[in-house]
Amino acid sequence: MSLVPAFEIGVWNAWILIVIFMCVFILSQIFKSVGTRIAHIEEEKRLSKYVALISVILWLYSIFLPLQLGTVWFYTGIIVYAIGWIISAVTIANIAATPLGEPFTKGMYRYSRNAISLGTLVVFIGVGVASASWLYLLLSVSILVITHFMIAIEEEVCLNKFGDTYRDYMNRTPRWIGLPKSK
Repeated sequence: MSLVPAFEIGVWNAWILIVIFMCVFILSQIFKSVGTRIAHIEEEKRLSKYVALISVILWLYSIFLPLQLGTVWFYTGIIVYAIGWIISAVTIANIAATPLGEPFTKGMYRYSRNAISLGTLVVFIGVGVASASWLYLLLSVSILVITHFMIAIEEEVCLNKFGDTYRDYMNRTPRWIGLPKSK
């Protein structure tokens, strides 16, 4: 694994995994209300711009980042990537199935209060491992750090909007991932 591997454009570069992952976002467009139902206040929007910038850098970097085909890195990364892709796809379906005006608490949201962020981070980490790039992993972790601050803002908004219902949900559901606590 290297910090910055050789840059080369090729068919079997990390971009192919990013294009496949973009199918999740296409899925979210099928469910038109998904993008508009996620809380956005000004401070969160500002932080989301940093996440978007780093994501674009990762996507561009993936064009020149060869996958380490046939290595343990590749196979491990593909498994991690697939888990993230599934989490993201299921989460979008969970958001779409939640009635308007209610918090997302079912499906993947039983195991993570931030399932969509979790899925995306797992995908990026999987791509970083499959390409054996420390730089890609470092940029992915930087998204995690920024997302952590965004989540604190988002959870405060949800507490104000949903009150005790959301507080109970927070008490039984882990912020990132885990088994829900019994009621």
